Amino acid sequence: MEIIIRRRWKGKNTTLGVVKIDGAPYGFILEDIDRWLHSDMPLDEILKIKIKGRTAIPTGRYEVVVNYSPKFKRLMPLITKVPGYSGIRIHSGNRHEHTDGCPLPGLSYTKDAGDYVVLSSASATERMYKVINDALGRGEKVWVTVERDFVN
Repeated sequence: MEIIIRRRWKGKNTTLGVVKIDGAPYGFILEDIDRWLHSDMPLDEILKIKIKGRTAIPTGRYEVVVNYSPKFKRLMPLITKVPGYSGIRIHSGNRHEHTDGCPLPGLSYTKDAGDYVVLSSASATERMYKVINDALGRGEKVWVTVERDFVN
C-alpha cells in the first residue's frame, strides 16, 4: 500500500498537503514547516537545518509499521527510518502545536492567523489506521512517500 503526501501550501509555521492512498484521494495532512529537507541529504546537514518539534520530516519514501506507542499508550502507525528523526507517528491533532514533527490527518482544513489547521482529524486518523491495519493484515507492506508540489 502506498500513502502519498503531496505538500501544497505553506503557512507561517505549517505545511498543508493532500493525501492519496493507493491513488485514491484521502484528505489532508498537516505538518510543521517544510525546511526543504530530503531523505538523501547527509545526516549532519539535516541536523543543522532541523528545529526539533518544528520541522516537517524530509521528503522521501519510508516504510510504515504499527507498534505500541508508550507516549499514546496504544498501537499506532510509525514512520520508520526518517533520517534525523525518531518516533514519527501518524496521529490526530488539529494545529501545528500538536505535530511535534508528526503528520496529522484531516478531512478538511481552514487557516487561522496565517497557519493551516486540519479539521475532523480524529475521524480521519482512525479511518487511516483501519486502512493501514487492513493492508498489514493482508501481508502487504505500507509505504508513505512525501513529495513537494507547492502552489504558494
